[in-house]
Amino acid sequence: MIHADNTNFGTHPTVSLGCGTLCTFNYDSLISSAIAVVVTIGIAFWVRSRLKEGAPGRVQAIFEWGYDQLRGLIRENVSDDALFIIPLAMTLFMYILIANWIEIFPLGLFPVLHGANADLNQTLAMAFIVIAVVQWYSVRTLGWRGYFRRFTKPFEMPLAFRIAYMPFNILEELVKPVTLSLRLFGNIFAGSVMIVLIAGFGSLALPVVGTIGGAIIGTALLFLWKAFDVIFIGFIQAFIFMILTVVYFGAAREGLEHEHHQGGVT
Repeated sequence: MIHADNTNFGTHPTVSLGCGTLCTFNYDSLISSAIAVVVTIGIAFWVRSRLKEGAPGRVQAIFEWGYDQLRGLIRENVSDDALFIIPLAMTLFMYILIANWIEIFPLGLFPVLHGANADLNQTLAMAFIVIAVVQWYSVRTLGWRGYFRRFTKPFEMPLAFRIAYMPFNILEELVKPVTLSLRLFGNIFAGSVMIVLIAGFGSLALPVVGTIGGAIIGTALLFLWKAFDVIFIGFIQAFIFMILTVVYFGAAREGLEHEHHQGGVT
């Protein structure tokens, strides 16, 4: 059963398989995210086909520059043995960027498409994946003892204070996927709201310029806003999500140096 609710802005047309909430899907988000997945994979294979030995072409030079920057960031903030983060971070960046840039298409011609990250379900799913891999990495690096010891920071404080801080440290870890997903969702959703408002502006009959003038002004404003919000802000949000992913991996090692220091003292 397909249901579309157009009475409230921000709702999504849904398709239900008849078995409750878990079987109800926002099909506009599924279509938009599926297109983003296909385009991301296509770009990845295209870039791979451009890589060769010898003097790099323009595409390879840009790719290698981005790869080196990300590798340096991971080595500086995480560890030399954590370079597995590179494919995860680069894939997230490219996918989020494409999913954001889908909004550049005219709404009237492609009403089912929207910035896929304007749906909290998608951003929350990506955030949960990132945090799950971060927890795995923390256990792998610190061991179970060191992993649980992370929740007793700051490590320099007396034991009583560290125990008192445990609820705050646990809460901090629990809200990471929420803040990571809401940051991306909020920015992209706000941009979508502005696009709808500006698009509606073009249908107004303004006192001075009339309906045609209003349409021209609305179109110009929509073009300028999409150029700023969809292209620029969409890029910035994809970049921030990638950087925060690296930062969370770095935080997953907290306590390792302090533990080694204690081991050296004893």
